[in-house]
Amino acid sequence: MYFVDRSVAIIKPRQPFLDWLTSVAGDDMVDLTLDNLRADCTALLVPEYDEPEEAVAWIDERAEQLFRQELASWHEDEAAWPADRSLMVFWQWFDVEFHSLVLDSVDAPIENSPALDA
Repeated sequence: MYFVDRSVAIIKPRQPFLDWLTSVAGDDMVDLTLDNLRADCTALLVPEYDEPEEAVAWIDERAEQLFRQELASWHEDEAAWPADRSLMVFWQWFDVEFHSLVLDSVDAPIENSPALDA
């Protein structure tokens, strides 16, 4: 195993995200629950941090981009996205869980490809 010079942030949707998603998706998401939605979430490699506040500040600086990416991963029609995607709304719609230690257990190179708004 190899230490990776990154930390991890996991973005977990909250009830307002589920409410929005069910409102725009209608019957397609009728059986979706918050527990289902939070079971497999976006994990981000973020810079290593000494204090959790550093990781929060890093997320704050990218909250609009992260918000857009989370919305797009479920519903591509931007016209249906909430108009207010401010930092305050981001934190109302998502919990972010931070982990400071990342180990790479695969003995092969990591391949990168651009994500939305990269």
